[in-house]
Amino acid sequence: MSGLISWMMPREDKFFDMFARQAGLMVEAADALGRLLEGDAESYDRIRAIETAADDVTRGVMHAVRRSFITPFDRGAITSLISAMDDAVDEIWHTAKTVRIYRAGQFEPQVRQSAALASEAARLVVEAMPLMRRVRRNGARLHEITEAIVHLEARADTLHDEGLAALFEAHGESSPMVFFVGREVYRFVERVLDRLQDVADEIQGIVIDHA
Repeated sequence: MSGLISWMMPREDKFFDMFARQAGLMVEAADALGRLLEGDAESYDRIRAIETAADDVTRGVMHAVRRSFITPFDRGAITSLISAMDDAVDEIWHTAKTVRIYRAGQFEPQVRQSAALASEAARLVVEAMPLMRRVRRNGARLHEITEAIVHLEARADTLHDEGLAALFEAHGESSPMVFFVGREVYRFVERVLDRLQDVADEIQGIVIDHA
């Protein structure tokens, strides 16, 4: 009987372990994207593998939510948080596919800098995950982390605009296709930062609910 109850009521720690795993995959994916934009073609396959692993973690969380009587947060907050992290990895994968489809090989400094900001934001999410075991106690630091991610996204927006301007200046009239491809890559990298801000918003929402 105790074994059955244990199966029906997974320990709350399991959710935090899966959150941490997903956050770690976000860092791996963002770092691999940075290497891809530096010309490391092998990073494409690495990102594909990470995206599959992130999907597995998301399914694991959804399954645990369905069969748990007790969860550390509201079920909707749990599914929204894990889905937001999964979406960030998905956007990195979409960026990698865009690079591969258009055979892009050279990138402006601004897009590489934006990818570095994504790695920085993902590492902040990694820092946040263990703190969420004690949300009320760690609320102030979690707020600082989410604000830092928002500021990184804002910096990425500035780099996006500067990079597109430089790209158009260099290729807009002479090589429209080069400009088109570069614009697509910029668009997807910007969306990576947007999804990371979504993760920050989900964390902040949990902090507010448990303040």
